[in-house]
Amino acid sequence: MLLTKKDGQLRLTAKGILVGIGGTFVTGLLFVRFGIFELARPTLLSMLVIVCAVAMKWELRGRVWFWAAVVILAILHLILILCVPWTARWIPAFVITPFLILDFGAMLAIIALLKRLFEKAEPKEVSHSPNAKNP
Repeated sequence: MLLTKKDGQLRLTAKGILVGIGGTFVTGLLFVRFGIFELARPTLLSMLVIVCAVAMKWELRGRVWFWAAVVILAILHLILILCVPWTARWIPAFVITPFLILDFGAMLAIIALLKRLFEKAEPKEVSHSPNAKNP
């Protein structure tokens, strides 16, 4: 299942909003300083999608495969950012939003698929009661 009832109940706190605004500002300044401002928007939007996906699947934080998947997805985003020619000109939100939704959905689908694969792979507990049949 991609989305649970708990996923729809996520709320951003005031501290989270301030961290987001500050992080966006600092990141933008870094891109301006190094003369690659056209990469600021795709970088920030990729960070947004990755952070939202991690926040929605935070209950998986104790699993190594989850963090490995997040790192691989972040590397794929980085490759996309570096290989596509980006513009610093204005792009309407209605053009960008469908790509963000598809990206976010793909990330959640990949994490859900990996969860299904790895949760089935975990060994089941063996019952030690005398009446239980052990395989």
